[in-house]
Amino acid sequence: MTDAVMKDAQLLWDYQLMGHSPRPCSVAIGLGSHDLGVADVTAELYRQGMAPLIVFTGATSRTTRDQMPRGEAEHYRERAIELGVPSDAILVERKARNTGENIRFSRALLEEQGVRVSSVLLVSKPYEERRAYATARKLWPDVEFVSASAPMTMANYAESIGDARLVVDMLVGSLQRLLIYPAQGFMISQEVPQDVRDAYERLRAQGFTSRIVPEAAQAE
Repeated sequence: MTDAVMKDAQLLWDYQLMGHSPRPCSVAIGLGSHDLGVADVTAELYRQGMAPLIVFTGATSRTTRDQMPRGEAEHYRERAIELGVPSDAILVERKARNTGENIRFSRALLEEQGVRVSSVLLVSKPYEERRAYATARKLWPDVEFVSASAPMTMANYAESIGDARLVVDMLVGSLQRLLIYPAQGFMISQEVPQDVRDAYERLRAQGFTSRIVPEAAQAE
């Protein structure tokens, strides 16, 4: 993990952050993952009055099946309750296995519950803000999305995860999806600055590819 690698990774990290300021929304949706910090942020935003209702969404994946055997959304719910969120302020969507399903299934659950939604506080890991936003805008275009994540530096996030290389791999994977998924209909297209593209290509060439998907792959 050379200085050059970390400099390139920082470019990708900074680009992924949407820079939105949290504001009150109809609902907060916490996107399932290996990172319980998403539940922490969602609970804190609820306590701040940013949303009257939370949806946690996510089944399990190859990276979470051991640490979250009851499903990502269920573990998020338990964590939020530990942090003081009342159980009746939380809906749980347990089937989604990718970001697109997180959005589609959460939308369907809210419609089933009769919840009117005009805006969503979309809570994710920091390096997936832009990817989650682009996916949500494609699949739920009539709703306003406000992105949120833990206010952490890349270095602090890598330290909290305990695996800097994995974080760089994840950053490369997230950027790749932003480049290829719009043409496949999975998310809206967004401009990617040339310096970010160049950093991405350098990191790929150096082998940070464990989260790369085939270009014809289904959305994750």
